[in-house]
Amino acid sequence: MDDLYRELIIDRYKNPHHRGVLEPNDISFEDDNPLCGDHIRIDLRLDEAGRVSEASFDGHGCAISQASADLLVESVLGKTLDEVRLLSKEDILDMLGIELGPVRLKCALLSLKVLKAGAYGLGEASDDLVE
Repeated sequence: MDDLYRELIIDRYKNPHHRGVLEPNDISFEDDNPLCGDHIRIDLRLDEAGRVSEASFDGHGCAISQASADLLVESVLGKTLDEVRLLSKEDILDMLGIELGPVRLKCALLSLKVLKAGAYGLGEASDDLVE
């Protein structure tokens, strides 16, 4: 089963479904992982009801960080900001489907940290957002 998830990660890294920059956007936030140099920007557009109608990510980094960003922005389509704020570390790990060590976990959670900082309207992202 791990092989299937590894293939998904490599495919999303090489062929992301939601890479790009949304201009204009309603929410945009970016941050990086200083330990490895991964960088993620997430843009969201909201519809009249406050649901995410479009979502994209941009950035650079390892396969784990880029694949998790692609999977995460896909998962928020149709969600309200309150629902986005409820996403957790376990949600990302379920999407990726493999166990990760501490260093790779930081890579996987960067997109969640960026997304939640944007959803909360914060000026700065914090690791506390992904615990």
